[in-house]
Amino acid sequence: MEFLMSPALGYPLWVWLMFLLGVLALLAFDLGVLQKDGREIGVKDSLRLSAFYIGIGLLFGGWVWWYRGADAGVQYFTGYLLEKSLSLDNVFVISLIFSSMAVPRVYQHRVLFWGILGAIAMRALMIGAGAALVAQFQWVLLLFGVFLLAAGLKMLLSADDEAKPLSEQRFYQWLRRHMRLTPALHGNAFLLRGETHGMARGWWATPLLLTLILVESADLVFAVDSIPAIFAVTQDPFLVYTSNIFAILGLRALYFALSAMVHRFHYLKYALALVLVLIGVKVGLVYLHDAGLVAFKIPTLLSLLLTVLLLSGGIAYSWHKTRRVPPGS
Repeated sequence: MEFLMSPALGYPLWVWLMFLLGVLALLAFDLGVLQKDGREIGVKDSLRLSAFYIGIGLLFGGWVWWYRGADAGVQYFTGYLLEKSLSLDNVFVISLIFSSMAVPRVYQHRVLFWGILGAIAMRALMIGAGAALVAQFQWVLLLFGVFLLAAGLKMLLSADDEAKPLSEQRFYQWLRRHMRLTPALHGNAFLLRGETHGMARGWWATPLLLTLILVESADLVFAVDSIPAIFAVTQDPFLVYTSNIFAILGLRALYFALSAMVHRFHYLKYALALVLVLIGVKVGLVYLHDAGLVAFKIPTLLSLLLTVLLLSGGIAYSWHKTRRVPPGS
């Protein structure tokens, strides 16, 4: 019992274990129950699963509020909403990857499942490094703020630009040159032996593995924006990590609903860009306030309310403006 009460990054070890076991249970439920028969996930199932994962994330936030107080609860919910909203942009990128790679919907869940496992590990490393940097060098927060401002302005100015086709992207071209790829998909396999399929001996990667690598790389780029944004809300590593993970756990389920309605969220990028600008200003003011250079900083609750207003406004405007736009336009 003394071991379980040992502190780890400001929380007893049992709290971390409870969270990790909960995540593992959700992943096991997803893979072992929901996808046991390997069937395609429809829009209705996707929405039900999304509601389930959102409910779990909100329940955990309620527990944080009860266990650590209102300030921690508001920080968790702000981080969760921020990560959830920014992940919408990642959904659109993943949809583009799947369509470019011609991956049938029945196999997409397998890619997303293993992509989430990779994201959980990658986020742990990136958040750990970010927490260590912020604890050692507070001025890193100012760099985060400048980076988020630049990212938000870049997204705002390029929101109407056409995405570069996957075949023209350098990372994709490099992978195609250096991977031993089969010419076609082989079910849900990532790797296979060439001699069993009439090809040269040895291991061959299928296009499904290439797709997984592209999805992971997209999440890495997305995390570079989202993790500094959450450090603007709180520097508590537990709140940063748990809000991140609970938000992306539901991303896989949400994808199958949103991918069918990508054309209805055309103007959401503007709202996401403004959210990044807002958080960039917030994190800059946090550092300048703590250094005694300014007298004002944006309260976390106010940033939460402004984020909700920006996102709800962006979604409503997109939904209205694209109401007559057919799918695929």
